Amino acid sequence: MTGSLLFEAIMFLLGAIICVSIAKRLGLSSVIGYLLAGVLIGPYVLGFIGEEGEDILHFAEFGVVMMLFLIGLEIEPKNFWKMRKTILGMGGIQVAATMLLSYLLFTFLGFDWKVSLVISMAVALSSTAIAMQTIKEKGLMDTNFGTAAFSILLFQDIIVIFMLGFIPLLSTSASTKTTNTHSESSSLLESLPIGFQTLAIILSVVLIIVVGNYLVVPMLRKVAKTGVRELLIAAALLIVFGISFLMEFVGISPALGAFLGGVVLSNSEFKHELESTLEPFKNLLLGLFFMAVGASINFIVIAKSPFTIGGVLIAIIVMKGLILYITGSIFKLKLDQKLLLTFSLSQVGEFAFVLLSFAFGLNILEQEQMDMLLVITALSMAITPIISIVNERFILPKVGTKESVKRPMDHIAKSQKIILVGFGHFGSTIGRFLRSHGVEATILDHDSNRVDFLRKMGFEVYYGDATREDLLESAGIAEAKIIICATNKISVSKAISKIVKEKYPQVELMIRTKNRYDAYELLNNGEQNIYRESLETSLVLAKDVLSKMGFRKYTLNRQVQNFIKYDVESLRRLATETKREDDYIFKARKELEQQEKFLNEDFKRGIVEFDNHWDSEHIREILNKSKK
Repeated sequence: MTGSLLFEAIMFLLGAIICVSIAKRLGLSSVIGYLLAGVLIGPYVLGFIGEEGEDILHFAEFGVVMMLFLIGLEIEPKNFWKMRKTILGMGGIQVAATMLLSYLLFTFLGFDWKVSLVISMAVALSSTAIAMQTIKEKGLMDTNFGTAAFSILLFQDIIVIFMLGFIPLLSTSASTKTTNTHSESSSLLESLPIGFQTLAIILSVVLIIVVGNYLVVPMLRKVAKTGVRELLIAAALLIVFGISFLMEFVGISPALGAFLGGVVLSNSEFKHELESTLEPFKNLLLGLFFMAVGASINFIVIAKSPFTIGGVLIAIIVMKGLILYITGSIFKLKLDQKLLLTFSLSQVGEFAFVLLSFAFGLNILEQEQMDMLLVITALSMAITPIISIVNERFILPKVGTKESVKRPMDHIAKSQKIILVGFGHFGSTIGRFLRSHGVEATILDHDSNRVDFLRKMGFEVYYGDATREDLLESAGIAEAKIIICATNKISVSKAISKIVKEKYPQVELMIRTKNRYDAYELLNNGEQNIYRESLETSLVLAKDVLSKMGFRKYTLNRQVQNFIKYDVESLRRLATETKREDDYIFKARKELEQQEKFLNEDFKRGIVEFDNHWDSEHIREILNKSKK
């Protein structure tokens, strides 16, 4: 029964649901949940999935295939060209330096020079799957760290093609072994002489580019004309599976072909449709890949050589971490960004499985070496999320901001009646609107780069930590009337609230919040002036939709004000219910029903139904005639 495909599918899904739910409840990355689920249901713990030596990763690689295809879709050639210095610079330095040090390390450990070279190639690669999943989960894609990590990973994904083309040149044997990571049927590469294997790889890459431009895009156009969405989904999956089959037939990684296929299609009109169609499949299969990595950790191999494996694992992570830190320093990243880069990409990546298996099939690696390296690769990926948590919770809070703290707080020569804390997109809109009406504010921000940039833009912004009482005193809080917290960090808003309550109760505090739950917390702390950043914007959009459908703008503006009034009243009533989930859900549903009822009654009762202020029928007729 345990060998049934259906049973194994149930175990994978059940393990994912349970372990990922627990991980998210504990505030951990979903990757940790998937990895833990894989370890538990794998052949070396509970034994629900696979047998010893069975290649679970072979099927799970489809998650990486999907992900790299979508990454390829995001890379338009013009954007790639704009990022060329970062990609070639950061990626080139990281890969070259890691390969050099890894080669020296494994040569020192007594490995043959060819084996050391192959291992150094594998070690130089980081996990695109883990890093990109974590970056997107935490919303760090638009940061300097996100750009740097993406550039390095992109360079690695491209350089793998050349590594796979080079490895056959290291083989001195015409015969190849059947590996666990390939099917029993031999690939095209295995039937070719060593010298022609590199050529076959290059030709397969060229074939993908040609087929993508001259066959796939015309096919998608014909499918799109049918208007049947299921056919477009089938076509998208056909593209990915077809490319994967071609690369597997040649004998190299399907993920590489998928990446190239994505790049080829990135300029087509179907780019966004393919992204939205494949995204659900990608997330589920990527989770399967992480589970397969956890299941592939061979505890028998670890038990045979625990100190050797542990020592090499630590050496690789420390070595890659140092190189990444130095690379970040060369490109002038801030300390917190360098630490994120260091801890996020210091593992060995999924393409190491491909390179090592390929080299093993060409008789470059021996079975014992292969087993040890696969375990080290899997372990390095498994502990990366844990290392990242240690960095975020214990290192960054103490070390990551020191670079900013070195800059002294600015001296504030002139104070205003209004203090504005945080001058990002939200705060700058407030500041500009006030200034356009002749009202100046003392503006404080804790991001030194933003302060320097805004000063060049003509804004008078002061650098400093607004949670420090001495800075607020310097900004003139004793004489101020209003202090506006426009930062998106609730911890900062709470700290300022405490200072104002205790020392400056005469100052009115107005606070931005990201969502209802932050608003609940501040309301329960006694704050009254709460502004949820998405409330007015979403209502403006809804108002414009109804306006385009023929509703009167004056009517809609009055209804928007009514909605805000009812919602704020509801927010205050629900603030005390958030700790009791069952009560909260029941009362929140009642509040929503009541709000909708009141709004509907207001509209029907004719509060604004018959006024002729903005969009009266007479004005509408005039406008319609003028359009004609």
